[in-house]
Amino acid sequence: MALPQRITDSEPVTIPRTATRIRRCTFRRLSRAEMAGGPGYEVSCLYPDRRLPLPLGDLESCVAVCESCMADHVFRPDEA
Repeated sequence: MALPQRITDSEPVTIPRTATRIRRCTFRRLSRAEMAGGPGYEVSCLYPDRRLPLPLGDLESCVAVCESCMADHVFRPDEA
């Protein structure tokens, strides 16, 4: 079970909009991080047992991995 983490800085990080949209997944974890271009998010995959996170990189680099995921049951039901 994922535990909530306290966020000290509640200001959202602005990221540039990309043409590709990532499907919402129940096993994806986003963490705030300092990137080369400023603040951003690091993405980890917690599939299948939510014990050991698999680092996928930033939001743009994880698109190819997340879109090629063969476990269709991990995506939220309201995603096409």
